[in-house]
Amino acid sequence: MIDFGFDKIALIGAVALIVIGPEKLPRVARTVGHLIGKAQRYVADVKAEVNRSIELDELKKMKGEFEDAARGVEQSVNEQIHQTTSDLNNAWNDAEPAPFSGGLHDGLTPVPEYKHPKKHWRLRRSAMPQWYKQRHGVRSKALSGAARVSRFRPPRSST
Repeated sequence: MIDFGFDKIALIGAVALIVIGPEKLPRVARTVGHLIGKAQRYVADVKAEVNRSIELDELKKMKGEFEDAARGVEQSVNEQIHQTTSDLNNAWNDAEPAPFSGGLHDGLTPVPEYKHPKKHWRLRRSAMPQWYKQRHGVRSKALSGAARVSRFRPPRSST
């Protein structure tokens, strides 16, 4: 842009002082300052808009590249799935069906039916009943040391 040094600014100020006059010079300088500020803001806005449009174009380009890469991965995965499925189908069709043994494992010994080792395995069998614990003094709750001392402290005699 235009390069203004101190000497050029002083020369412009002296000419403005002579042409405009000392009474109107402050108001004209203020107006010129406002106009220069508006021009700088406008230029900054234009630069920001250009930068945003450049970044938007770059993002669109990057988005397209990512979409192409995703399509490529999807196609390769689909090809692998199709290949694996066809291999499994071929292996399944090529296998000979085993003759039905009628419930016999090797043809000689019967296969026993599965039976869970414990009939009622969800029920708690070893739990002590609550009435037994209360009758025989089995502690069901843990007491702190201070609570135990206060529980078993002999009562105070009021004398």
